[in-house]
Amino acid sequence: MIRINENYRKLQASYLFSEIARRVRRFQETNPDRDVIKLGIGDVTRALPPACIDAFRTAVEEMAADDTFRGYGPEQGYDFLREAIATNDYAARSVDIHPDDIFVSDGAKCDTANIQELFACDTRIAIPDPVYPVYVDTNVMAGRTGEWNNGRYSNVVYLDSTPDNNYVPDLPREKVDLIYLCFPNNPTGATVTHDQLAAWVRYAFDNKALILYDAAYACYIRGDSLPRSIYEIDGAREVAIEFQSFSKSAGFTGTRCAYTVVPEACRAYDSQGDVQFLNAMWNRRHTTKFNGVSYPVQRAAAAVYSAEGKRQTRELTDFYLGNAALIRDRMSTMGFSLVGGEHSPYIWLRIDGDSWEFFDRLLNEASVVVTPGSGFGACGEGHIRISAFNSRSAVVEAMRRIGALFQ
Repeated sequence: MIRINENYRKLQASYLFSEIARRVRRFQETNPDRDVIKLGIGDVTRALPPACIDAFRTAVEEMAADDTFRGYGPEQGYDFLREAIATNDYAARSVDIHPDDIFVSDGAKCDTANIQELFACDTRIAIPDPVYPVYVDTNVMAGRTGEWNNGRYSNVVYLDSTPDNNYVPDLPREKVDLIYLCFPNNPTGATVTHDQLAAWVRYAFDNKALILYDAAYACYIRGDSLPRSIYEIDGAREVAIEFQSFSKSAGFTGTRCAYTVVPEACRAYDSQGDVQFLNAMWNRRHTTKFNGVSYPVQRAAAAVYSAEGKRQTRELTDFYLGNAALIRDRMSTMGFSLVGGEHSPYIWLRIDGDSWEFFDRLLNEASVVVTPGSGFGACGEGHIRISAFNSRSAVVEAMRRIGALFQ
């Protein structure tokens, strides 16, 4: 008798963004003449940078000729891309990360989901609340979270992110083994200082814990006052794995390219308490279950680091930050309290009442899609997330429509 993985039955309702899509689709079916503006899911809307397109085309032409055709590439990524990442994203900021520490993949979402396979089923995990749902749901699937009770899983240590701590969670009061962090944060847009991040690194050392650090939105940080990588903190190479992505920096959401950094010094422990290094383990998992990102996509990603690519991606992220600034200004003028939008494409808005009811009101009365905060966790209730990923004209019109509701 074939049996199911019973842990899947512990997953709560539908995946957040699937539920949003369902409600929007239902609204559009019954209101076909209404123009819906989507400021919900974090999908970019502008074209790939020209430097990336040129590299993409050239690589496709190479694939069209026998003498330059490429089949399977290295699962970890081509050297030209891993070296470009190490040089530009780390060495340029005096951060000691080597190409062999870098694993190219088809998305940070996949990697943050798959990385938990390296760790024991009884690993005690700490997850911020609110949080990107993938962190929680993949651990539910693995049987690590316990039972669902009163809006939370019994075996998860939740790190509350609230107005009282400016949406930057405090260190756990109890010992945990695996810590998920994301800065600039999705969904709140909150940022963390060097000192705050150093405290997490110290906690990981003191408790023999490991940090999974999602830095997919680091490209939106402006200035040098905030860390763009956890490896800017002394000692982090031993206690942290970092996830980065080309999706939000260069518009690769539909092209799929990202990378995970597992330094050779990064460690965990076996059942005897002996140190085991995670780079080799992740390399084995990666090469066993993944055949690599396509050659043309990796060439396009490498073009991000050309002089033209750097300028064009900066213009791209500046554009979305311009949208975010507009949203911050208009929503603040309406009297809403908010965070995010300064070093992040997300604005986290405090509201009165139920976040799904607020979502439905904006959809039905203004034809604007946002994301209900409760979909990100218990602490997300009473909030909504607004995404800056759309055209300038769409953002202006969305603000006009929302403003008309609250005049």
